[in-house]
Amino acid sequence: MGRYIASKCKLCRREGEKLFLKGDRCYSPKCAFERRAYAPGMHGQKRAFRRKPSDYGLQLREKQKARRIYGVLERQFRKYFDDALKHKGLTGANLLQTLERRLSKRHW
Repeated sequence: MGRYIASKCKLCRREGEKLFLKGDRCYSPKCAFERRAYAPGMHGQKRAFRRKPSDYGLQLREKQKARRIYGVLERQFRKYFDDALKHKGLTGANLLQTLERRLSKRHW
């Protein structure tokens, strides 16, 4: 079973907002996002000077953010999306309901 074992604070910094993946630490001044509000990596500080992201770039960021909040890998996320497509109603709402159900069943 695959899982993300690297720093969770990097994920918040990459998305540009707090995802509250570390619990109480995200509310304290020790939060990595509070200390360094730029993207991780060698070129993270240059990100502020970039041009406006495309529509595809915005959609991709939102998808990645949802994946990271719910702790789902890409293939699992795709399966949940395909299931949401099959049901009646809005696909996005169905997808989030499925992910919330999965999150409530998961044991921490």
